[in-house]
Amino acid sequence: MKTEVPGPRSRELMKQLNGIQNAEAVHFFCNYEESRGNYLVDVDGNRMLDLYSQISSIPIGYSHPSLIKLLQQPQNLSTFINRPALGILPPENFADKLKESLLSSKERGHNNVTKEELESCMINQPPGCPDYAMLSFMGGFHGRTLGCLATTHSKAIHKLDIPSLDWPIAPFPRLKYPLEDFVKENQQEEARCLEEVEDLIVKYRKKKKIVAGIIVEPIQSEGGDNHASDDFFRKLRDIARKHGCAFLVDEVQTGGGCTGKFWAHEHWGLDDPADVVTFSKKMMTGGFFHKEEFRPNAPYRIFNTWLGDPSKNLMLAEVIKVIKSEDLLNNATHAGKALLTGLLDLQARYPHLISRVRGRGTFCSFDAPNDATRNKLITIARNKGVVLGGCGDRSIRFRPTLIFKDHHAHLFLNIFSDILANFK
Repeated sequence: MKTEVPGPRSRELMKQLNGIQNAEAVHFFCNYEESRGNYLVDVDGNRMLDLYSQISSIPIGYSHPSLIKLLQQPQNLSTFINRPALGILPPENFADKLKESLLSSKERGHNNVTKEELESCMINQPPGCPDYAMLSFMGGFHGRTLGCLATTHSKAIHKLDIPSLDWPIAPFPRLKYPLEDFVKENQQEEARCLEEVEDLIVKYRKKKKIVAGIIVEPIQSEGGDNHASDDFFRKLRDIARKHGCAFLVDEVQTGGGCTGKFWAHEHWGLDDPADVVTFSKKMMTGGFFHKEEFRPNAPYRIFNTWLGDPSKNLMLAEVIKVIKSEDLLNNATHAGKALLTGLLDLQARYPHLISRVRGRGTFCSFDAPNDATRNKLITIARNKGVVLGGCGDRSIRFRPTLIFKDHHAHLFLNIFSDILANFK
């Protein structure tokens, strides 16, 4: 570390950017050319162990040699330069590249559309725009566009001043830790939340509003790294099937391997898979998988100019090769165990500063006593060379890359132990 963070060059750039747009959310400016692996370098020359990885979106570290090599291959230049409108003019190799990337790891609506439906949908009225609803959970985060925002309930600032929809919101379990000491209490808490889900579906049906789907994160990330048991999700899936609701699993932050499986919902052992799974971040591109019955029954029903980016599929295919060749799913499990064990040790030594240590793979977190303490710990850690992230009201979350190893965990734990010992 050469300066405090943000350093003088970062502060100068913040001032410049703030003259163009609101830059108050910027932590510091980065030198990505000098960043490597698990280490992020800022514009003041500070080299930091990054346990946040661009809000959980860097899969195999900064400047990975395999990705650099991919970009240097002449046959790939056209893919990066000429971005096609995939819905109407895809490249010749598009299907093959999808099989190598997104497909390596459903029909909507009905066919007989009436004149009334065609006309009423143009003025936002039923029956063309039916009064359907999506059930979501308090603490969830699913995006910032209008429909997604109606299912987002993590931070008020995300929703303020934006019109929304009358859709049901169920409580998400608030588990007590350590889990082994609160088995009965946590079972009762999950049962309470599942009962509320069913009650809301019935309540909205009586209001002539059909709950068409249920959307949930395997671990509520922005909302505070809130976990539930595998059994909770299996029962939630059963409720969705019972009431004819589509079951949507949001794997934007949990997908890509950080929990020790490529998809976090694989831990649940579902007999009937999710109907829709959304992804982004570590997957290099954003989109969703769906069952065949959710396949659109006409062109342009789901459409935009690009419908994705073939260059991202090239990169994702390479990322998946690295994950397999370097056994990074097992690495996430192993390194995550080292991180979680160390956090539990710190919790035992500093219970006034750390509580509710939890995690799956490297997807770990703990609670600070309050928001102010949480933010202070993050700031001190940054100035000691460690990048951490906050979530929820008072949690600190860990989102390292898939190449995060045991020795990185121990390096962090040694630094953070000193921080906690000297915290005032």
